[in-house]
Amino acid sequence: MKLSVSKDEIQEKLSNIQNIVEKRNTMPVLSHFLLSAGKKDSYIVATDLETALKEPLQVKVEKEGRLCIPARKLFEIVREVDGDLSFESTDEQWLRVKAGVSDFRLACLSANEFPAWPGMEEVENIVVEAKTLMDMIEKTIYSAGESDTRYTLNGLLFHIKPEEVRLTIVGTDGHRLASINKQIEGEVKDEKKMIVPRKAASELRRFLDGEVDKVKISMGRNHVLFSIGDVQFLTRLIEGTYPNYEQVIPVANEKKVSIGRDAFTKALRRVSIMSKERSNAIKFDLTEDVITLSSSSPDLGEARDEVVVDYKGDKLSVGFNARYLLDVIGVMTSERVILELQDPLSPVILKEEGDEDYRCVIMPMRI
Repeated sequence: MKLSVSKDEIQEKLSNIQNIVEKRNTMPVLSHFLLSAGKKDSYIVATDLETALKEPLQVKVEKEGRLCIPARKLFEIVREVDGDLSFESTDEQWLRVKAGVSDFRLACLSANEFPAWPGMEEVENIVVEAKTLMDMIEKTIYSAGESDTRYTLNGLLFHIKPEEVRLTIVGTDGHRLASINKQIEGEVKDEKKMIVPRKAASELRRFLDGEVDKVKISMGRNHVLFSIGDVQFLTRLIEGTYPNYEQVIPVANEKKVSIGRDAFTKALRRVSIMSKERSNAIKFDLTEDVITLSSSSPDLGEARDEVVVDYKGDKLSVGFNARYLLDVIGVMTSERVILELQDPLSPVILKEEGDEDYRCVIMPMRI
């Protein structure tokens, strides 16, 4: 194999795979990526056996070849050298990397050792705007579980209803839930529920913020493939049954509060300074047109703040984890946020003003 490549091109592509290549040395080949250099097309592939990424590479190929190259080491080399690079391998064990007067010899592995790209069966396709999918993931991923023993919560649910051809994405960790739904293109025969791992959804965002307008989602039995232009991003689905999120969303919360998002954010940040770090507990005292926020800790002291709101109803006191509220309003863009409450221990809904497609549910705390 012999080729030349620009520093910017190889650095960008290697940056994209750093979180996918396996860092724990369980299988040495997983810390490598596959470089396939051909006269017609060249690409790199990285995988951790759960997620796989294939992206094109713009190179000038003198001699075709395939090789497994250590991802981290090559990334460090590329980052430090000046100018464009040339790669040359004489066998399947060593790669010569040159840039100007810099010269490296890198130990590699045979391309035959690299895991095969998973096959997909019974595939159905839908198409989603890249910007829309990015927004849907941003507005739900913070509420998905991390290392939860209920392993189905460690992912985002992609729920497609055939009669409406709408995609709903849901994230929950048992304490809070975020749900957003949008119209999509394509047809599906049956209702689909896919649990996409949180890590995969997080990595996917990196490719949605580019120049590609639409994403093709190919849904198989055990995998889902996102085709974003020339980039192919495949992930294994989490097996199991996701909780019935539609039952969790309250439908009869009668107390409705409209509050300015910026003022609400600032008051939450100020008051949470004095809350206990583990629970982040703050108290809301809701009266006509005012919310009083307060927190206290025996070791730290107390804090109190007020925010003017649009509310006409009975007094209500309720406790929250401030971080949960800040996570929700941090991804909202409307000027005002709507809170729908019922009583001190019932789930609370947060919505953006004028948007019924996005709903967040937070369980209150006993204070």
